[in-house]
Amino acid sequence: MEPANATLLCAPLVAPTVEEMLLQMNKANVSGADLVEIRLDTLSNFMPHEDLKLLLGNRPLPAIVTYRPKWEGGQYEGDDHYRLDTLFMAMELGADYIDVELQVVNDFMSSITRKKPSKSKVIVSSHNYQITPSVEELGDLVARIQATGADIVKISTMAQNITDVARMFHVLVHCQVPIIGLLMGEKGAISRLLCPRFGGYLTYATLEGVIKSAPGQPKLKDMLSIYNIRQLGRDTKIYGLIGNPVGHSKAPILHNETFKSVGFNAIFVLLLVDDVREFLDVYSSPDFAGFSVTIPHKEEALRHCDELDPIAKSIGAINTIIRRPSDGKLVGYNTDCLGAISAIEHEMRGLFSLKGEAESPLAGRLFVVIGAGGAGKAFAYGAKEKGARIIIANRSYDRAKILAGLVGGQAMSLSDLENFRPEEESILANSTSVGMYPDIDGTPISKEALRRYAVVFDAVYTPKDTRLLREAEEVGAVVVSGVEMFLRQAFRQFELFTDSPKAPVQVMRKIVQERI
Repeated sequence: MEPANATLLCAPLVAPTVEEMLLQMNKANVSGADLVEIRLDTLSNFMPHEDLKLLLGNRPLPAIVTYRPKWEGGQYEGDDHYRLDTLFMAMELGADYIDVELQVVNDFMSSITRKKPSKSKVIVSSHNYQITPSVEELGDLVARIQATGADIVKISTMAQNITDVARMFHVLVHCQVPIIGLLMGEKGAISRLLCPRFGGYLTYATLEGVIKSAPGQPKLKDMLSIYNIRQLGRDTKIYGLIGNPVGHSKAPILHNETFKSVGFNAIFVLLLVDDVREFLDVYSSPDFAGFSVTIPHKEEALRHCDELDPIAKSIGAINTIIRRPSDGKLVGYNTDCLGAISAIEHEMRGLFSLKGEAESPLAGRLFVVIGAGGAGKAFAYGAKEKGARIIIANRSYDRAKILAGLVGGQAMSLSDLENFRPEEESILANSTSVGMYPDIDGTPISKEALRRYAVVFDAVYTPKDTRLLREAEEVGAVVVSGVEMFLRQAFRQFELFTDSPKAPVQVMRKIVQERI
């Protein structure tokens, strides 16, 4: 399939020896990179002429040669004249690109006047490891770099907030010269994934087992297999998961693979968001077509929607936002409720005797929810609608009391839950993040207390087998994994994202089984 964009995918080579770099170079070629960046400053006992001849003479891909000084985030601490002479030597030996810092580029350019090999292009770079400047300052920086005679402009800044990335996207879209514009850090990660969508000249991606050359750099295999960045174009719709943290989520694998399987032109990314209102205000263009919402933003995000689905309004929390194409308004939905309750009901059918086929196995039974946040609200509301009697247990008794009041249930503190003795055939549902990766040893309730429940559900799905579920199974309870909820709520999200009447259920189940 022909790529939908011209953005190049570059794999930095970071190693102490030429031999290791050559191995990495071949790995990059096999893995699908378009070019490599040879980081000379990471080499030990570097011998310029001999080593450059080996590296450039045996390269299977075009190469950028970078010799980054410590004062610009690299490892080289020697004389700058020696360093710049080495970069010129790399040009003479056939390097496709040379990366030179803005601070010294005038000296470099004056030294190579009328001697620059026609094949080599000069990337003039500027790095800011503290902040991302304003759009106006970034525009001035582009003009300054362009005025040096650069073939390609490169600007790399630090993301203090995910909203900083929007300023770089603005510069990429409006720049009239080839430009590399990327943000460092986890909050800048989407700049690296979405730069093909906004016209960036290249983006960097780390090879498996190789040290990252910049903070926040994604893996090459993920860029190609999960995010399918070759097919990003100016009309690709952008979706993503709003939350903090988000690194544990498998949603990009499921949604991107599903989009690809049905030919829907979209990408799903992770959005590490501190302030929901600020994020939605900044990313207000139709390019950003919809979002999943996770901890801790499910309740706050609801306040910033223009309209709410009736179920979401009743629950008081959302996990899905759609930007309506006709007028750009944000519409909030809650698919957690459907996902969790249907997953629990599915496991319970056949376990208990029912009066009729239409009756929910939750009807008349005690349903204990741990947590009073957005997910807890969804579970309590859904179980109440099915005829269950509700108890809310939370670290803060006051919050538990508020939610219990909304659903006509009882409240208790989480510490009191340890000694609570529910009636037979009761259900326990954990809506908190306790036990989620990386803190996989956590559990919201003791193993001894779990003996009193017939069914135990955990919303956490990373890992699939949480400590809570393992211990519940060991004491004889029927367990319901958060993976099933994750999948079922995603069916409805896919329908909302794509405006489709029915999700490709079997395709999505297969993706979860094989990839997640």
